[in-house]
Amino acid sequence: MPLAPSTPALLPNPALPSPGRPRSRGALLRARAVRAAPRPPSRWSVGSWRERPAQQQPEYPDKAELDEVLRTVEAFPPIVFAGEARTLEERLAEAAVGRAFLLQGGDCAESFKEFNANNIRDTFRVLLQMSVVLMFGGQMPIVKVGRMAGQFAKPRSDGIEERDGVKLPSYRGDNINGDTFDEKSRLPDPHRLIRAYSQSAATLNLLRAFATGGYAAMQRVTQWNLDFTQNCEQGDRYMELAHRVDEALGFMSAAGLTLDHPIMTTTEFWTSHECLLLPYEQALTREDSTTGLYYDCSAHFLWVGERTRQLDGAHVEFLRGIANPLGIKVSDKMDPAELVRLIDILNPENRAGRITIITRMGPENMRVKLPHLIRAVRGAGQIVTWVTDPMHGNTMKAPCGLKTRSFDRILVLLFACNRLLFACNPISISG
Repeated sequence: MPLAPSTPALLPNPALPSPGRPRSRGALLRARAVRAAPRPPSRWSVGSWRERPAQQQPEYPDKAELDEVLRTVEAFPPIVFAGEARTLEERLAEAAVGRAFLLQGGDCAESFKEFNANNIRDTFRVLLQMSVVLMFGGQMPIVKVGRMAGQFAKPRSDGIEERDGVKLPSYRGDNINGDTFDEKSRLPDPHRLIRAYSQSAATLNLLRAFATGGYAAMQRVTQWNLDFTQNCEQGDRYMELAHRVDEALGFMSAAGLTLDHPIMTTTEFWTSHECLLLPYEQALTREDSTTGLYYDCSAHFLWVGERTRQLDGAHVEFLRGIANPLGIKVSDKMDPAELVRLIDILNPENRAGRITIITRMGPENMRVKLPHLIRAVRGAGQIVTWVTDPMHGNTMKAPCGLKTRSFDRILVLLFACNRLLFACNPISISG
């Protein structure tokens, strides 16, 4: 299963005071503002997005059938809970100021036919192994977010696909239509939403069991083998690190922190997907009884994509009103001033942890475009977590015609992104 790892800046955000440095009056005021409780957005309702132009929405042949399915989904229990989303925002706020590291990974798009416990377990396991390496090497907490339990929908550059003179609706993900190239399969079917909900709920149920039932115990993580790296340099380096972690665990046990302590046997794990199919997202949006805020309970974290981030569009209108932590996908096409405006719309209170900027560019474009985006956000004093997606925007075609990625180019992009963030995101601030 392909993973889409992401990496944020490891430096404190310039909009916040850095650890160990004196705080100016302006910095203290900003820090206090960040800790303030979020307020409900003005002139917003769960359905106000319907008054805006909505991109990437399928055309269902039977509107009455769609409405019936959406009413069914509205009656279902939430997949995630508001309190969990709030906790994730707190963890992402730590990443925004350089005190944690965000790791996000999973399928480009989940499918119905590949849904089974082994696939979920293997993805979870690889993410845990990656987090152990990052935590041990970086000496900081890792915020683990899976592109799982809801990442079905796929944005399309063209709504119509043509093969041998035959034109049919494009495949938009298993929650909308099928990938088989025939008229019946490509017709959007609203009943797929119920199956997508059921699969998402079942996936998250298994992830919760893995995260809290002992499978994620630290001593187990270091004992797992990466089968695909056996008998190679990368595998040897992983095993060397695993042995060092084992030694550290032995020392901690001798010091009194036993391996059955909850911090050693459980882990936090969050889910995410692109906010694309708005009727479904609305159907799973709930008002939190403790705060009066609205949360999209289909996932802990949602992001707006490159094709749906129009400032006056339906997706931005919907997302500005929900209290979940949000991501913004940006490519080399993003204008710095537009990014600043978009962040202001989605996070007018400038709360740390609310916004994560996910860059998707090849290394060449990143070196040219990313510094301008960083400087614009820094200049506006906006608090964000910077993340790079080295999988999308970095593709190539294999001889067989399938899209793939070069591992070497992935590393080049990750290193280039971190160098740029260090160069463009200085620690010092003025009050």
